[in-house]
Amino acid sequence: MSSKEVSPVTIRILDKEYIVSCLKDEREDLVASARILDEQMRQARDVAKIYGSERIVVMSALNVIHEFLQRHREHEREQARMAESVTNLIERIDTVLAK
Repeated sequence: MSSKEVSPVTIRILDKEYIVSCLKDEREDLVASARILDEQMRQARDVAKIYGSERIVVMSALNVIHEFLQRHREHEREQARMAESVTNLIERIDTVLAK
């Protein structure tokens, strides 16, 4: 079986089963994504006391995207710090080599 083959995967979100087609090498990510979405939707329903499927989906999507944006910004800041460190290191090496 090639990793480019599509196969059905059954995922469970809020006690409902969905069959989703995906590539073999993407199956693990799909299952992990479904687990995260299920957790977010359960939290919206149980902890935040949000009712109605549509409202639960929207609030869960907003929470997931918010987390994604926070991590993305954190990653960008870390990349900027690393670039600055590399620049400083190159300047120090150039200074030592110039002597």
